[in-house]
Amino acid sequence: MAKPSSSSSPFWALLLFSVGVFMAQLDNGIISSALTTINRHFDVTDNWGAWGITIYTLGLSISLPIVGKLSDRYGRKKLFVVEIALFGLGSLFVALSPSFGLYLAARFLQALGGGGIFIIGSSHILSTVEPEKQAKYLGMLGAMNGVAAVLGPNVGSFLLDLTGNWHILFLINVPIAIALFILALIKVGESSDPSPGTLDLAGIVILSVAILSLMYGLTNIDVDFWASFRELDVSGFIGAGIVLIAALWFYESALLRKPNRDPILPIHLMRQPRYLMVLLIGAFSGGTLAAMIFIPGFTENVLGIQAEKSGYWMTPLALASGVGAGLGGALVAKRGPIFTVILSGVLAAVGFALFPLWIDTKWQFLVASMIAGVGMGVILGAPLNILATEGLNANKGTALASLSLLRQIGMTIAPTIYAGFIARGYKNMGELFKTDFQDILKDNVAQANLSQEALDELAQIGRQMASASGAEPVDAGQIHDIVQSIQDPALKDVILDSVSEVTRLAAENGYGGLYWSAAVISVLIVVGAFILAPLRGKVTVSSDKG
Repeated sequence: MAKPSSSSSPFWALLLFSVGVFMAQLDNGIISSALTTINRHFDVTDNWGAWGITIYTLGLSISLPIVGKLSDRYGRKKLFVVEIALFGLGSLFVALSPSFGLYLAARFLQALGGGGIFIIGSSHILSTVEPEKQAKYLGMLGAMNGVAAVLGPNVGSFLLDLTGNWHILFLINVPIAIALFILALIKVGESSDPSPGTLDLAGIVILSVAILSLMYGLTNIDVDFWASFRELDVSGFIGAGIVLIAALWFYESALLRKPNRDPILPIHLMRQPRYLMVLLIGAFSGGTLAAMIFIPGFTENVLGIQAEKSGYWMTPLALASGVGAGLGGALVAKRGPIFTVILSGVLAAVGFALFPLWIDTKWQFLVASMIAGVGMGVILGAPLNILATEGLNANKGTALASLSLLRQIGMTIAPTIYAGFIARGYKNMGELFKTDFQDILKDNVAQANLSQEALDELAQIGRQMASASGAEPVDAGQIHDIVQSIQDPALKDVILDSVSEVTRLAAENGYGGLYWSAAVISVLIVVGAFILAPLRGKVTVSSDKG
């Protein structure tokens, strides 16, 4: 058994971990609303500015397995206060950075501090809270994680609009971090795993370089997914990461056979099909979570919502995911984790499938996004965490960290796949001009009260186009030339509206493919749960190192 302190307070631990998780996860998205302002401040291009997000992702990925292992070894309370201190210092340094290079370094420090808070909180709960309450507490922690992930851009936009100063987005973390640091020292009891062996420093270094290489390669994948692998900054770094992980596996396997050793990788777990299936489901859940970041684009390009307000339409999904996370905890306690994972996948699949099948109005979007949000929220906290640590007396943090890393990998790969569908949708817009534009234009002309002069001008344009292109329908380039030459304002509006409808159809096709793929990934979660169910019968209580 792990060793919890007798002074541990479940209420204070849950409260402080929840605030820490919310703060760290919020900063993962809050920066997106201020990227343009920050890029202008440091006078860097958009490509360079995107590194403010990329470096945070890399830092999170590196910190996850290392913090999980260290918290098991040295104590979750100790690692929590260290993580909070790093995150607070990183936030302060980001706000005060005099140069872009130091700004990126500070963002990396932030990520190292924020990446492990959810892992520490979850493993502390699993080690100190009675089993019948674990699912409920994990659900609450997951709710904070899910809500913060979605609200980040909204909160960032609000604070930026209110203050006009991007520094406040990071300075606001400092007093919160100080309060969490002090209260954690006073109110949170310690928990750790018993009898750790010698710390695997070599394994930590190799794993860090491997994850950094792998995640860097993944973040460089372009919309043209397979073509990206011809680029050295994709295939080279992903290949190097895989080679290093393979080498680490052999090194850790040899280390496991030596006495008094504590490998960084949970080798004994990764040899179990049950645990590998949990990791795969975790990667799929990351893929569904990644679909959320395209919600503002969907509302803007398909529903016609103003760009500056599109981000706010993520709020219902955020609230729904918070409700879903709490519901997931309650369902795990009553019906078990497998049932809960299946329900999560079904709800997410239904919600995402409604996007291409049903949504025409804003209220339909609200219904579909909330169904998907509940589905994603259900899986965030309790079910996978309990499945990942099932049968373990030790290494709970390590097991959870590996799960979170796979979820992060899913969240890194999926956006590229999703963006590919959107790109293909707009790429095929020329076909829509050939097949749909003329009918749309006729309908709009019939509904408009055009003057005879406008109708004559339209007829003249039609004759000119017929003469120029023969029997071929007009394409996008010709439409642009037409709009520039039109004299009648009412006719120009009709044609512009027709072009907008074609553009919306292209967006519908692109986002339709995106959310169909998200629905398929959700179905894979259900399939994975059914495969996992019989494997759980082979769980044995383990205290092995690794």
